[in-house]
Amino acid sequence: MNLPSRTLLFCAMTSGLFAAALPPPPESPKRPVTDEYHGVKVVDDYRWLEKSPSDPEVRRWIDAQNTRTRAYIDALPNKASVTTRLSELIRSTSVSYALQVKRGGKLFALKTDPKFQQPTLVTLASPDDPASEKTLVDPNQMDAKGSIAIDWFVVSLDGKRVGVSLSSGGSEDGDLYLYDVESAKEIGEVVPHVQNGTAGGSIAFTPDSAGFWYTRYPRGNERPPEDAGFYQQVWFHTLGTAADKDTYELGKDLPKIAEIQLHTKEDGRWLLAEVKNGDGGDVEYFLRSTAPDGKWIPVTTFDDKVYLAEFGEDDALYLVSRKGALRGRILRLDLHGTPALKQAEELVPESDGAVEGLLVTASRLYVDDLLGGPSRVRVYDLGGKRLADLPIPPVSSVRGLVRLEGDDIVFETVTFINPPAWFRYDAHAAKATKTALAVTSLADYSDCEVLREFAVSKDGTKIPLNIIRKRGTRLDGRNPTLLYAYGGYGISQKPAFSAHRRLWLDHGGVWVVANLRGGSEYGDDWHLQGNLLKKQNVFDDFYACGIWLVDHDYTSPEKLAIMGGSNGGLLMGATLTQHPEMCRAVASLVGVYDMLRVELTSNGAFNVTEYGTVKDPAQFRALHAYSPYHHVVDGVKYPSILLTTGANDPRVEPWNSRKFAARLQAASASGNPILLRTSFSAGHGMGSALDEIIAERSDVFAFLLHEVGAP
Repeated sequence: MNLPSRTLLFCAMTSGLFAAALPPPPESPKRPVTDEYHGVKVVDDYRWLEKSPSDPEVRRWIDAQNTRTRAYIDALPNKASVTTRLSELIRSTSVSYALQVKRGGKLFALKTDPKFQQPTLVTLASPDDPASEKTLVDPNQMDAKGSIAIDWFVVSLDGKRVGVSLSSGGSEDGDLYLYDVESAKEIGEVVPHVQNGTAGGSIAFTPDSAGFWYTRYPRGNERPPEDAGFYQQVWFHTLGTAADKDTYELGKDLPKIAEIQLHTKEDGRWLLAEVKNGDGGDVEYFLRSTAPDGKWIPVTTFDDKVYLAEFGEDDALYLVSRKGALRGRILRLDLHGTPALKQAEELVPESDGAVEGLLVTASRLYVDDLLGGPSRVRVYDLGGKRLADLPIPPVSSVRGLVRLEGDDIVFETVTFINPPAWFRYDAHAAKATKTALAVTSLADYSDCEVLREFAVSKDGTKIPLNIIRKRGTRLDGRNPTLLYAYGGYGISQKPAFSAHRRLWLDHGGVWVVANLRGGSEYGDDWHLQGNLLKKQNVFDDFYACGIWLVDHDYTSPEKLAIMGGSNGGLLMGATLTQHPEMCRAVASLVGVYDMLRVELTSNGAFNVTEYGTVKDPAQFRALHAYSPYHHVVDGVKYPSILLTTGANDPRVEPWNSRKFAARLQAASASGNPILLRTSFSAGHGMGSALDEIIAERSDVFAFLLHEVGAP
């Protein structure tokens, strides 16, 4: 697609002061290594940067890059004010609660308090009584600097015990700790390595809480060191015994890239194992009676396209299948006898919404849908009759559905401009009432509005744009505009509140979130149109969104910034290499850039079902065609770029950012800053301390606002 003439405008230089003040990048010697894939020879000049940061040469190079980045960003005239304002916005936000379950008469939740570095695990007697809060596990007491984080927690069926995975430094490598709910004291023994980056982890208690099933990774010399994060299995642990006495349950025949989550029926009679085949979206389920002699029964296979399963309070398992229904249809499987999918009956057919979540209560079925990004929650009786939908605000998302009593629930809603709030839903009266668990924020968006527009991609597909702007924004092409997207793994960009977004708008900016293919905003077809051999569609979608913003006079290329992280970092890399003239500045966070070697990393195999493998000729050609690292061209005028990475990242190897930075710095002819920021106290972002988060965000926003010339 050719750029419209007015989008060819491209400001090649930063302000003279800062372009001149930027020291040259550290020396990055080229040491070519040649690989051959299906007859195609590919040269890699910076393979040496894949070595560990413990390598003296690599560490000196990283430190020199950090010194250069700090010299540039710390000298920006807006840096101090951005840091102060961003910290004020984030730290002034009220406490928030992520409710998970009600058991033993208590609600269990993760509480986030911006006065502290990490969320804490608490209980509440009621969503209307925050004063009833009791702290169970507080990582801030374990380490005031915030290096220890709660990965997840699971409550026993009687509500008397809780299992908590704790990890440090953003590593997501968690050990399991057990706590007594009444005393908030640690009990029992620590079970090591139940949690890892991509595959995660899980436990499920027995009905009497005397033991639990858990996800176990290889130990000792069971597997080579490079496989320590793969081959997840289910094992059983009895409280009061050593972990080396645990017994195997399930998983020896599962894929290397299995990702397992365990779920127990509320009455304690059944245990369900959800097994994902890597990150591509395929799921299968195994069922087991919790009786001591229970045996695992395969309920669905990957080919059955069942991707959600929830126990009902009746003796049934409710399933959501994409087979013949890419947006999902709901099935009911009776658990009497030996359950098999062929016995399941369709309860709710496919609708116009993509089913994302399911909650079954005493006599109701709550179905959480996506409608292109925003949410809808349908309500049915257990016979499949549709009742009144859950009352939620327009262009909002639902982030939690939690059982209370009978058919009553609590649910959380949020919009782009309204903070999250929990509501109690009275099913009999069909009425929702706001609870005391509502977030307040200094970031006031009462002067703002959200518009939903559509760009047209290269193949004619309409791509939603969510535009957050001040009312009365002039469409004169001069607004600093930030375009954000992700586009992969079936992960949808739903309405979400952000205090730091206010900072951008206060500088005269417009913030835009795009719902690209690769997510599941419109169901599995939307995802499949943006993965494997069709990944280029995602980049075309994003480019179309940028052009739409220019053509509709929101901004111009010299006022446009783009941002994305992880798979969204790949999106940034592909965009800046395919369309370097599209924007003025890029923030690419913990991104993937060398698509030919990503599957060889410690986490890479999980990504093959989403990206493909170089072992397959067609997939290699697709990967090579867009791999950002391999499409940097000498002499091109690249935009201003900030790459960030965390040294403890378990999901994307930090060398992706190192190699990409070295290649861009050697090639660019624009004179624009190309900076690399490496944190040695962070990983992929999960579990980062609040100070760490604020420090990175202030760098990113100071950089972007300066580069687009925001007032």
